[in-house]
Amino acid sequence: MARWKPGTPDRLQEAALELFATRGFEQTTAQEIAQAVGLTERTFFRHFSDKREVLFHRQDEFTDTFRAGIALAPPDAPPIAVIASALRSSADFFPDEARPWSRRRHEVISGCPALREREQHKLVVLAGVLADELRARGVDATRAALAARTGAAVFQTTFELWLAEGEERGLDVIAVEVLAQLREVLG
Repeated sequence: MARWKPGTPDRLQEAALELFATRGFEQTTAQEIAQAVGLTERTFFRHFSDKREVLFHRQDEFTDTFRAGIALAPPDAPPIAVIASALRSSADFFPDEARPWSRRRHEVISGCPALREREQHKLVVLAGVLADELRARGVDATRAALAARTGAAVFQTTFELWLAEGEERGLDVIAVEVLAQLREVLG
């Protein structure tokens, strides 16, 4: 017989999000999160380094979806086409059924400066990953940095639109539209 119920990280994450939304991030402790799902604080720290990481624990999977999209781009594709491929692939990380949870997460993050800072850090990491991947494809450092930072900004805009109340389009569809608007802006 299993000692713990399966899905412990997911259960902790759901409890944390609920507590953060109702009590506030700063007012919620790791012990309270663990107790909400019948676990100990020690068990919480086996899964997460701190309470912030409950909302950010899949960073590697997140960036891996972008890497997978880059790998799908033709070897001779220009940097913006490679970024477009990465953005389309990122939709795999954000299926439509995740939208309600993502909206709640976004509300919690928006209400806390420390979490907003961590969310921005995630985008900086993403830009670094994109730049590294572009350089590995032979793109010079300056063009890789420009394309990567642009890609991170396009993702952020796309994600915010995807989260909007009443929005039903998939992340991939929105990404294509945002990239088209970027091309219009750049002339």
